[in-house]
Amino acid sequence: MSLTETASSPAATTDVPQLGHWIDGALRASTSGRTAPVFNPATGAVQAEVGLADQAEIDEAIASAQRGFEAWSGYSIAKRQGVLFAFRELLNSRKGELAEIITREHGKVLSDAMGEILRGQEVVELATGFPHLIKGAFSENASNGIDVYSLKQPLGVVGVISPFNFPAMVPMWFFPIAIAAGNAVVLKPSEKDPSAALWLAELWKEAGLPDGVFTVLQGDKLAVDGLLTSPVVQSISFVGSTPIAQYIYETASKHGKRVQALGGAKNHMLVLPDADLDLVADQAVNAGYGAAGERCMAISVVLAVEPVADELIEKITERIGRLRIGNGAGTDGVEPDMGPLITDVHRDKVSSYVDIAEADGARVVVDGRGYTVDGHDDGFFFGPTLLDQVPTTSRAYTEEIFGPVLSVVRVASYDEGLDLINSGQFGNGTAIFTNDGGAARRFQNEVQVGMIGINVPIPVPVAYHSFGGWKQSLFGDAKAYGVHGFDFFTREKAVTSRWLDPATHGGINLGFPQNH
Repeated sequence: MSLTETASSPAATTDVPQLGHWIDGALRASTSGRTAPVFNPATGAVQAEVGLADQAEIDEAIASAQRGFEAWSGYSIAKRQGVLFAFRELLNSRKGELAEIITREHGKVLSDAMGEILRGQEVVELATGFPHLIKGAFSENASNGIDVYSLKQPLGVVGVISPFNFPAMVPMWFFPIAIAAGNAVVLKPSEKDPSAALWLAELWKEAGLPDGVFTVLQGDKLAVDGLLTSPVVQSISFVGSTPIAQYIYETASKHGKRVQALGGAKNHMLVLPDADLDLVADQAVNAGYGAAGERCMAISVVLAVEPVADELIEKITERIGRLRIGNGAGTDGVEPDMGPLITDVHRDKVSSYVDIAEADGARVVVDGRGYTVDGHDDGFFFGPTLLDQVPTTSRAYTEEIFGPVLSVVRVASYDEGLDLINSGQFGNGTAIFTNDGGAARRFQNEVQVGMIGINVPIPVPVAYHSFGGWKQSLFGDAKAYGVHGFDFFTREKAVTSRWLDPATHGGINLGFPQNH
Protein backbone atom coordinates (compact mmCIF):
# COMPACT_ATOMS: atom_id res chain seq x y z
CA MET A 1 0.00 0.00 0.00
CA SER A 2 1.37 3.43 -0.89
CA LEU A 3 1.38 6.37 1.49
CA THR A 4 -1.71 7.85 -0.11
CA GLU A 5 -3.77 4.66 -0.35
CA THR A 6 -5.17 4.80 3.16
CA ALA A 7 -8.78 3.90 3.62
CA SER A 8 -11.23 6.75 3.36
CA SER A 9 -11.99 8.51 6.61
CA PRO A 10 -14.96 10.49 7.90
CA ALA A 11 -12.51 13.42 7.92
CA ALA A 12 -12.35 13.39 4.12
CA THR A 13 -13.92 16.51 2.67
CA THR A 14 -12.33 16.55 -0.80
CA ASP A 15 -11.03 14.11 -3.35
CA VAL A 16 -7.40 14.67 -2.34
CA PRO A 17 -5.54 11.75 -0.67
CA GLN A 18 -6.17 11.23 3.02
CA LEU A 19 -3.10 10.61 5.19
CA GLY A 20 -3.44 8.70 8.43
CA HIS A 21 -1.31 7.21 11.18
CA TRP A 22 1.09 4.27 11.34
CA ILE A 23 -0.01 2.02 14.19
CA ASP A 24 0.79 -1.67 14.83
CA GLY A 25 2.98 -1.83 11.73
CA ALA A 26 0.34 -0.62 9.27
CA LEU A 27 -1.28 2.50 7.86
CA ARG A 28 -4.34 3.45 9.86
CA ALA A 29 -6.95 5.92 8.64
CA SER A 30 -7.94 8.52 11.20
CA THR A 31 -11.54 8.40 12.38
CA SER A 32 -11.38 11.59 14.43
CA GLY A 33 -13.27 13.69 11.91
CA ARG A 34 -10.57 16.35 12.11
CA THR A 35 -8.09 17.09 9.31
CA ALA A 36 -5.52 19.65 8.23
CA PRO A 37 -4.57 20.56 4.65
CA VAL A 38 -1.17 19.58 3.26
CA PHE A 39 -0.06 22.12 0.67
CA ASN A 40 2.36 22.03 -2.20
CA PRO A 41 4.20 25.25 -1.32
CA ALA A 42 5.35 25.80 -4.90
CA THR A 43 1.81 25.87 -6.29
CA GLY A 44 -0.26 26.77 -3.25
CA ALA A 45 -2.58 23.85 -3.98
CA VAL A 46 -3.88 21.44 -1.34
CA GLN A 47 -2.39 18.08 -2.30
CA ALA A 48 -3.59 15.98 0.64
CA GLU A 49 -5.37 16.07 3.96
CA VAL A 50 -3.88 14.62 7.11
CA GLY A 51 -6.02 13.23 9.90
CA LEU A 52 -5.55 14.79 13.33
CA ALA A 53 -5.69 12.28 16.15
CA ASP A 54 -8.35 12.31 18.83
CA GLN A 55 -7.75 10.97 22.33
CA ALA A 56 -8.80 7.44 21.39
CA GLU A 57 -6.24 7.33 18.58
CA ILE A 58 -3.55 8.79 20.83
CA ASP A 59 -4.22 6.11 23.43
CA GLU A 60 -4.20 3.40 20.75
CA ALA A 61 -0.86 4.57 19.35
CA ILE A 62 0.78 4.65 22.78
CA ALA A 63 -0.62 1.25 23.75
CA SER A 64 0.69 -0.24 20.51
CA ALA A 65 4.11 1.25 21.24
CA GLN A 66 4.11 -0.26 24.73
CA ARG A 67 3.44 -3.69 23.28
CA GLY A 68 6.20 -3.12 20.74
CA PHE A 69 8.62 -2.15 23.50
CA GLU A 70 7.87 -5.27 25.50
CA ALA A 71 8.85 -7.37 22.51
CA TRP A 72 11.75 -5.31 21.14
CA SER A 73 13.52 -4.78 24.44
CA GLY A 74 13.88 -8.56 24.71
CA TYR A 75 15.71 -8.83 21.39
CA SER A 76 19.41 -9.56 21.61
CA ILE A 77 21.88 -6.85 20.75
CA ALA A 78 22.87 -8.81 17.67
CA LYS A 79 19.28 -9.01 16.37
CA ARG A 80 18.63 -5.32 17.02
CA GLN A 81 21.85 -4.42 15.25
CA GLY A 82 20.80 -6.49 12.24
CA VAL A 83 17.58 -4.52 11.90
CA LEU A 84 19.49 -1.23 12.16
CA PHE A 85 21.86 -2.30 9.38
CA ALA A 86 18.95 -3.36 7.18
CA PHE A 87 17.23 -0.01 7.70
CA ARG A 88 20.43 1.84 6.83
CA GLU A 89 20.85 -0.09 3.59
CA LEU A 90 17.24 0.47 2.56
CA LEU A 91 17.46 4.17 3.35
CA ASN A 92 20.66 4.55 1.40
CA SER A 93 19.30 2.78 -1.67
CA ARG A 94 15.94 4.57 -1.74
CA LYS A 95 16.70 8.01 -0.36
CA GLY A 96 15.74 9.62 -3.68
CA GLU A 97 12.09 8.67 -3.02
CA LEU A 98 12.20 10.38 0.35
CA ALA A 99 13.79 13.51 -1.10
CA GLU A 100 10.95 13.86 -3.60
CA ILE A 101 8.37 13.55 -0.80
CA ILE A 102 10.13 16.24 1.23
CA THR A 103 10.34 18.64 -1.71
CA ARG A 104 6.70 18.10 -2.61
CA GLU A 105 5.42 18.91 0.89
CA HIS A 106 8.06 21.24 2.31
CA GLY A 107 9.15 23.06 -0.85
CA LYS A 108 12.92 22.92 -0.42
CA VAL A 109 14.97 22.07 -3.49
CA LEU A 110 15.72 18.41 -4.15
CA SER A 111 19.44 18.68 -3.46
CA ASP A 112 18.70 20.28 -0.09
CA ALA A 113 16.17 17.55 0.69
CA MET A 114 18.81 14.97 -0.16
CA GLY A 115 21.28 16.82 2.05
CA GLU A 116 19.01 16.59 5.08
CA ILE A 117 18.52 12.87 4.50
CA LEU A 118 22.27 12.29 4.34
CA ARG A 119 22.81 14.18 7.59
CA GLY A 120 20.10 12.10 9.23
CA GLN A 121 21.64 8.96 7.80
CA GLU A 122 24.84 9.82 9.67
CA VAL A 123 22.93 9.23 12.93
CA VAL A 124 21.53 5.96 11.60
CA GLU A 125 25.08 4.86 10.87
CA LEU A 126 26.20 5.91 14.35
CA ALA A 127 23.32 3.90 15.81
CA THR A 128 24.38 0.73 13.99
CA GLY A 129 27.48 0.75 16.19
CA PHE A 130 25.46 1.04 19.38
CA PRO A 131 26.69 -2.05 21.30
CA HIS A 132 29.82 -0.39 22.64
CA LEU A 133 27.82 2.74 23.58
CA ILE A 134 25.36 0.92 25.83
CA LYS A 135 27.91 -1.20 27.67
CA GLY A 136 27.98 -1.01 31.43
CA ALA A 137 31.06 -1.05 33.67
CA PHE A 138 32.37 -3.80 35.94
CA SER A 139 34.46 -3.54 39.12
CA GLU A 140 35.63 -6.93 40.32
CA ASN A 141 36.15 -7.48 44.05
CA ALA A 142 35.21 -3.92 44.98
CA SER A 143 35.08 -5.27 48.52
CA ASN A 144 35.90 -8.74 49.79
CA GLY A 145 34.04 -11.11 47.49
CA ILE A 146 31.79 -8.33 46.17
CA ASP A 147 31.54 -7.22 42.54
CA VAL A 148 29.85 -3.99 41.42
CA TYR A 149 28.64 -3.48 37.89
CA SER A 150 26.26 -1.29 35.93
CA LEU A 151 23.59 -2.03 33.33
CA LYS A 152 22.19 0.36 30.73
CA GLN A 153 18.58 -0.37 29.90
CA PRO A 154 15.99 1.28 27.63
CA LEU A 155 13.41 3.73 28.96
CA GLY A 156 10.33 2.24 27.31
CA VAL A 157 8.00 4.24 25.06
CA VAL A 158 9.56 7.56 24.00
CA GLY A 159 7.95 10.47 22.16
CA VAL A 160 9.53 12.49 19.35
CA ILE A 161 7.86 15.73 18.23
CA SER A 162 9.45 17.09 15.07
CA PRO A 163 9.17 20.39 13.16
CA PHE A 164 8.19 21.08 9.57
CA ASN A 165 11.56 22.32 8.36
CA PHE A 166 13.39 18.98 8.53
CA PRO A 167 10.74 16.24 8.29
CA ALA A 168 13.37 13.48 7.88
CA MET A 169 16.60 14.70 9.46
CA VAL A 170 15.26 15.85 12.82
CA PRO A 171 13.35 12.61 13.53
CA MET A 172 16.54 10.75 12.56
CA TRP A 173 18.43 12.73 15.19
CA PHE A 174 16.44 10.73 17.74
CA PHE A 175 14.72 7.55 16.62
CA PRO A 176 17.74 5.50 15.39
CA ILE A 177 19.43 5.82 18.78
CA ALA A 178 16.22 5.31 20.73
CA ILE A 179 15.37 2.15 18.77
CA ALA A 180 18.94 0.81 18.91
CA ALA A 181 18.88 1.15 22.68
CA GLY A 182 15.72 -0.97 22.88
CA ASN A 183 12.98 1.67 23.13
CA ALA A 184 9.76 2.04 21.14
CA VAL A 185 9.18 5.41 19.43
CA VAL A 186 6.00 7.40 18.87
CA LEU A 187 6.78 10.10 16.30
CA LYS A 188 4.45 13.07 15.95
CA PRO A 189 5.52 14.85 12.75
CA SER A 190 4.45 18.30 11.69
CA GLU A 191 1.01 18.28 10.13
CA LYS A 192 2.41 20.55 7.41
CA ASP A 193 4.58 17.78 5.88
CA PRO A 194 3.50 14.44 7.37
CA SER A 195 4.34 11.97 4.60
CA ALA A 196 8.08 11.59 5.24
CA ALA A 197 7.33 10.00 8.62
CA LEU A 198 5.00 7.45 7.02
CA TRP A 199 7.61 6.59 4.40
CA LEU A 200 10.17 6.01 7.14
CA ALA A 201 7.71 3.80 8.99
CA GLU A 202 7.24 1.61 5.93
CA LEU A 203 11.01 1.35 5.60
CA TRP A 204 11.35 0.17 9.21
CA LYS A 205 8.71 -2.47 8.51
CA GLU A 206 10.66 -3.69 5.49
CA ALA A 207 13.85 -3.76 7.57
CA GLY A 208 12.27 -6.20 10.01
CA LEU A 209 11.37 -3.95 12.93
CA PRO A 210 8.58 -5.54 15.00
CA ASP A 211 5.15 -3.91 14.87
CA GLY A 212 4.63 -1.14 17.39
CA VAL A 213 8.30 -0.21 17.81
CA PHE A 214 7.97 2.72 15.39
CA THR A 215 4.61 4.51 15.46
CA VAL A 216 3.55 7.65 13.59
CA LEU A 217 0.85 9.69 15.30
CA GLN A 218 -0.50 12.48 13.13
CA GLY A 219 -1.99 15.42 14.96
CA ASP A 220 -1.90 18.88 16.42
CA LYS A 221 -1.67 20.17 20.00
CA LEU A 222 -4.03 17.48 21.23
CA ALA A 223 -1.58 14.79 20.11
CA VAL A 224 1.35 16.72 21.58
CA ASP A 225 -0.35 17.04 24.94
CA GLY A 226 -1.32 13.38 24.81
CA LEU A 227 2.35 12.43 24.60
CA LEU A 228 3.41 14.98 27.22
CA THR A 229 0.94 13.76 29.83
CA SER A 230 0.73 10.02 29.17
CA PRO A 231 2.09 7.98 32.09
CA VAL A 232 3.33 5.38 29.58
CA VAL A 233 5.60 7.77 27.65
CA GLN A 234 8.95 8.01 29.41
CA SER A 235 10.70 10.80 27.51
CA ILE A 236 10.10 13.58 25.01
CA SER A 237 12.45 14.83 22.30
CA PHE A 238 11.46 18.07 20.57
CA VAL A 239 12.82 20.57 18.08
CA GLY A 240 10.96 23.80 17.30
CA SER A 241 10.45 27.38 18.40
CA THR A 242 11.57 28.59 21.82
CA PRO A 243 8.08 29.28 23.27
CA ILE A 244 6.93 25.78 22.33
CA ALA A 245 10.19 24.21 23.51
CA GLN A 246 9.69 25.84 26.89
CA TYR A 247 6.10 24.60 27.04
CA ILE A 248 7.20 21.08 26.09
CA TYR A 249 9.93 21.10 28.72
CA GLU A 250 7.77 22.41 31.53
CA THR A 251 4.75 20.20 30.80
CA ALA A 252 6.66 16.98 30.20
CA SER A 253 8.91 17.55 33.22
CA LYS A 254 5.87 18.14 35.41
CA HIS A 255 4.65 14.73 34.31
CA GLY A 256 7.88 13.02 35.29
CA LYS A 257 9.52 12.62 31.88
CA ARG A 258 13.02 13.10 30.61
CA VAL A 259 13.05 15.99 28.14
CA GLN A 260 15.35 17.28 25.46
CA ALA A 261 13.69 20.35 23.95
CA LEU A 262 15.65 22.30 21.36
CA GLY A 263 14.35 25.80 20.69
CA GLY A 264 14.89 28.73 18.36
CA ALA A 265 17.88 30.78 17.33
CA LYS A 266 19.21 34.07 16.07
CA ASN A 267 22.58 33.05 14.72
CA HIS A 268 25.26 35.69 14.14
CA MET A 269 28.28 35.66 11.86
CA LEU A 270 31.10 37.89 13.13
CA VAL A 271 33.28 39.15 10.26
CA LEU A 272 36.67 40.58 11.20
CA PRO A 273 38.44 43.04 8.89
CA ASP A 274 41.12 40.50 7.92
CA ALA A 275 38.58 37.96 6.62
CA ASP A 276 38.41 36.87 2.99
CA LEU A 277 35.30 38.82 1.96
CA ASP A 278 34.62 36.71 -1.11
CA LEU A 279 34.53 33.64 1.13
CA VAL A 280 32.36 35.50 3.63
CA ALA A 281 29.90 36.65 0.95
CA ASP A 282 29.58 33.13 -0.46
CA GLN A 283 28.99 31.62 2.97
CA ALA A 284 26.61 34.35 4.12
CA VAL A 285 24.42 33.72 1.06
CA ASN A 286 24.59 29.94 1.55
CA ALA A 287 23.79 30.12 5.26
CA GLY A 288 21.24 32.91 5.05
CA TYR A 289 19.19 31.77 2.07
CA GLY A 290 19.67 27.99 1.90
CA ALA A 291 16.40 26.15 2.60
CA ALA A 292 14.78 29.60 2.25
CA GLY A 293 16.13 30.42 5.71
CA GLU A 294 13.82 27.87 7.35
CA ARG A 295 16.40 26.25 9.60
CA CYS A 296 17.45 26.91 13.16
CA MET A 297 21.12 27.04 12.16
CA ALA A 298 20.63 29.65 9.42
CA ILE A 299 22.73 32.79 9.69
CA SER A 300 20.36 35.68 10.37
CA VAL A 301 22.78 38.47 11.27
CA VAL A 302 26.15 39.46 9.83
CA LEU A 303 28.15 41.51 12.32
CA ALA A 304 30.55 43.41 10.08
CA VAL A 305 33.52 44.92 11.92
CA GLU A 306 34.19 48.17 10.12
CA PRO A 307 35.45 49.16 7.64
CA VAL A 308 34.28 46.04 5.74
CA ALA A 309 30.48 46.48 5.72
CA ASP A 310 30.07 48.42 2.47
CA GLU A 311 32.28 46.11 0.45
CA LEU A 312 30.69 43.01 1.96
CA ILE A 313 27.15 44.25 1.25
CA GLU A 314 28.14 44.88 -2.36
CA LYS A 315 29.49 41.35 -2.73
CA ILE A 316 26.43 39.76 -1.08
CA THR A 317 24.08 41.83 -3.26
CA GLU A 318 25.85 40.74 -6.41
CA ARG A 319 25.52 37.07 -5.41
CA ILE A 320 21.84 37.43 -4.54
CA GLY A 321 21.24 38.66 -8.07
CA ARG A 322 22.44 35.32 -9.44
CA LEU A 323 20.15 33.15 -7.29
CA ARG A 324 17.38 31.22 -9.00
CA ILE A 325 14.12 30.94 -7.08
CA GLY A 326 11.45 28.47 -8.12
CA ASN A 327 9.74 25.12 -7.66
CA GLY A 328 12.07 22.96 -5.58
CA ALA A 329 11.41 20.00 -7.87
CA GLY A 330 12.97 21.93 -10.75
CA THR A 331 11.70 23.04 -14.12
CA ASP A 332 12.82 21.44 -17.38
CA GLY A 333 15.51 19.56 -15.52
CA VAL A 334 16.99 22.69 -13.93
CA GLU A 335 16.95 22.91 -10.13
CA PRO A 336 16.61 26.35 -8.54
CA ASP A 337 18.79 27.57 -5.68
CA MET A 338 15.87 28.32 -3.37
CA GLY A 339 12.27 27.17 -3.13
CA PRO A 340 9.17 28.62 -1.46
CA LEU A 341 8.29 28.98 2.19
CA ILE A 342 6.12 26.35 3.87
CA THR A 343 2.78 28.24 3.92
CA ASP A 344 1.30 31.57 2.91
CA VAL A 345 0.79 32.39 6.59
CA HIS A 346 4.49 31.94 7.28
CA ARG A 347 5.43 33.92 4.16
CA ASP A 348 3.32 36.83 5.37
CA LYS A 349 4.92 36.62 8.83
CA VAL A 350 8.39 36.82 7.30
CA SER A 351 7.28 39.79 5.22
CA SER A 352 6.01 41.55 8.34
CA TYR A 353 9.50 41.44 9.87
CA VAL A 354 10.90 43.28 6.85
CA ASP A 355 8.18 45.88 7.35
CA ILE A 356 9.20 46.20 11.00
CA ALA A 357 12.89 46.58 10.15
CA GLU A 358 12.15 49.26 7.55
CA ALA A 359 9.88 51.15 9.96
CA ASP A 360 12.64 51.00 12.59
CA GLY A 361 15.14 52.65 10.24
CA ALA A 362 16.87 49.76 8.48
CA ARG A 363 17.79 50.12 4.83
CA VAL A 364 16.29 47.46 2.57
CA VAL A 365 19.13 46.67 0.17
CA VAL A 366 17.42 43.72 -1.56
CA ASP A 367 13.67 43.37 -1.10
CA GLY A 368 12.07 39.93 -1.37
CA ARG A 369 8.53 41.01 -0.51
CA GLY A 370 5.95 40.27 -3.17
CA TYR A 371 8.25 37.90 -5.06
CA THR A 372 6.54 35.81 -7.72
CA VAL A 373 7.65 32.92 -9.90
CA ASP A 374 6.37 32.53 -13.44
CA GLY A 375 3.80 29.77 -13.67
CA HIS A 376 3.51 29.57 -9.87
CA ASP A 377 1.47 32.65 -9.06
CA ASP A 378 -0.15 31.00 -6.04
CA GLY A 379 3.08 29.59 -4.61
CA PHE A 380 4.39 30.70 -1.22
CA PHE A 381 7.52 32.42 -2.51
CA PHE A 382 9.55 35.09 -0.77
CA GLY A 383 12.70 36.44 -2.35
CA PRO A 384 16.11 36.73 -0.72
CA THR A 385 16.17 39.89 1.39
CA LEU A 386 19.17 41.88 2.59
CA LEU A 387 18.88 44.54 5.27
CA ASP A 388 21.54 47.05 6.34
CA GLN A 389 21.88 49.17 9.47
CA VAL A 390 19.28 47.17 11.38
CA PRO A 391 18.83 48.67 14.86
CA THR A 392 19.60 46.13 17.56
CA THR A 393 16.43 47.26 19.35
CA SER A 394 14.25 46.22 16.41
CA ARG A 395 12.18 43.03 16.66
CA ALA A 396 13.59 42.19 13.25
CA TYR A 397 16.95 41.87 15.02
CA THR A 398 15.95 40.34 18.35
CA GLU A 399 13.40 37.74 17.17
CA GLU A 400 13.77 34.66 15.02
CA ILE A 401 12.39 35.35 11.52
CA PHE A 402 12.82 31.87 10.03
CA GLY A 403 12.98 33.04 6.44
CA PRO A 404 15.43 34.30 3.78
CA VAL A 405 16.20 37.58 5.51
CA LEU A 406 19.82 38.51 6.22
CA SER A 407 20.54 41.54 8.41
CA VAL A 408 23.83 43.42 8.44
CA VAL A 409 24.77 45.15 11.68
CA ARG A 410 27.86 47.33 11.64
CA VAL A 411 30.14 47.18 14.69
CA ALA A 412 33.33 48.99 15.55
CA SER A 413 35.27 46.10 17.07
CA TYR A 414 35.46 42.41 17.89
CA ASP A 415 34.41 43.20 21.46
CA GLU A 416 31.28 45.05 20.38
CA GLY A 417 30.29 42.15 18.13
CA LEU A 418 30.94 39.58 20.86
CA ASP A 419 28.85 41.57 23.35
CA LEU A 420 25.90 41.62 20.93
CA ILE A 421 26.05 37.85 20.50
CA ASN A 422 26.37 37.16 24.21
CA SER A 423 23.60 39.56 25.21
CA GLY A 424 21.00 37.85 23.04
CA GLN A 425 18.40 35.45 24.41
CA PHE A 426 19.46 32.63 22.09
CA GLY A 427 22.64 30.59 22.05
CA ASN A 428 22.23 28.04 19.28
CA GLY A 429 24.93 28.61 16.65
CA THR A 430 27.42 31.28 15.66
CA ALA A 431 30.42 31.75 13.39
CA ILE A 432 33.51 33.89 13.10
CA PHE A 433 35.29 34.61 9.84
CA THR A 434 38.90 35.63 10.19
CA ASN A 435 42.44 34.68 9.20
CA ASP A 436 43.67 35.35 12.76
CA GLY A 437 43.97 32.11 14.72
CA GLY A 438 44.35 33.95 17.99
CA ALA A 439 41.09 35.84 17.46
CA ALA A 440 39.30 32.63 16.51
CA ARG A 441 40.57 30.84 19.61
CA ARG A 442 39.52 33.75 21.80
CA PHE A 443 36.07 33.71 20.20
CA GLN A 444 35.49 30.01 20.79
CA ASN A 445 36.32 30.48 24.46
CA GLU A 446 34.39 33.70 25.07
CA VAL A 447 31.20 33.32 23.05
CA GLN A 448 28.17 32.00 24.97
CA VAL A 449 26.78 29.74 22.27
CA GLY A 450 26.52 25.97 22.01
CA MET A 451 27.77 25.41 18.44
CA ILE A 452 30.55 27.49 16.92
CA GLY A 453 31.92 27.73 13.41
CA ILE A 454 35.39 29.04 12.57
CA ASN A 455 35.20 30.02 8.90
CA VAL A 456 32.24 27.60 8.80
CA PRO A 457 28.82 29.28 8.63
CA ILE A 458 26.52 26.43 9.72
CA PRO A 459 28.41 24.44 12.38
CA VAL A 460 26.06 21.45 12.71
CA PRO A 461 28.15 18.79 14.49
CA VAL A 462 28.74 15.38 12.94
CA ALA A 463 26.74 12.49 14.38
CA TYR A 464 29.35 11.29 16.87
CA HIS A 465 29.36 14.69 18.54
CA SER A 466 26.08 16.19 19.79
CA PHE A 467 23.75 18.97 18.65
CA GLY A 468 22.40 21.59 21.02
CA GLY A 469 22.60 25.23 22.01
CA TRP A 470 22.71 27.31 25.16
CA LYS A 471 20.33 29.71 26.88
CA GLN A 472 16.85 29.91 25.30
CA SER A 473 17.90 27.54 22.51
CA LEU A 474 17.91 24.42 24.71
CA PHE A 475 15.68 23.33 27.57
CA GLY A 476 16.93 20.41 29.60
CA ASP A 477 20.54 19.31 29.76
CA ALA A 478 20.53 16.62 27.04
CA LYS A 479 21.63 17.44 23.51
CA ALA A 480 20.61 15.52 20.41
CA TYR A 481 22.47 12.42 19.12
CA GLY A 482 26.09 11.50 19.80
CA VAL A 483 26.94 10.20 23.28
CA HIS A 484 24.28 12.52 24.73
CA GLY A 485 21.69 10.63 22.71
CA PHE A 486 22.61 7.22 24.10
CA ASP A 487 22.72 8.58 27.63
CA PHE A 488 19.28 10.15 27.16
CA PHE A 489 17.58 7.01 25.83
CA THR A 490 18.97 4.63 28.47
CA ARG A 491 18.94 4.51 32.24
CA GLU A 492 21.47 2.88 34.45
CA LYS A 493 21.23 0.29 37.18
CA ALA A 494 24.08 -0.39 39.58
CA VAL A 495 24.29 -3.99 40.82
CA THR A 496 26.26 -5.04 43.90
CA SER A 497 26.76 -8.81 43.88
CA ARG A 498 28.23 -11.35 46.29
CA TRP A 499 28.21 -15.13 46.00
CA LEU A 500 28.88 -16.50 49.44
CA ASP A 501 30.92 -19.50 50.42
CA PRO A 502 28.41 -21.35 52.66
CA ALA A 503 31.18 -22.08 55.12
CA THR A 504 32.14 -18.43 55.62
CA HIS A 505 28.95 -16.42 55.22
CA GLY A 506 30.05 -13.92 57.89
CA GLY A 507 27.16 -14.08 60.34
CA ILE A 508 24.87 -11.23 61.45
CA ASN A 509 26.09 -7.60 61.37
CA LEU A 510 23.58 -4.74 61.77
CA GLY A 511 26.18 -2.02 61.17
CA PHE A 512 26.44 0.16 58.08
CA PRO A 513 28.08 -1.75 55.19
CA GLN A 514 31.80 -1.04 54.90
CA ASN A 515 34.34 -1.84 52.22
CA HIS A 516 37.22 -4.09 53.22
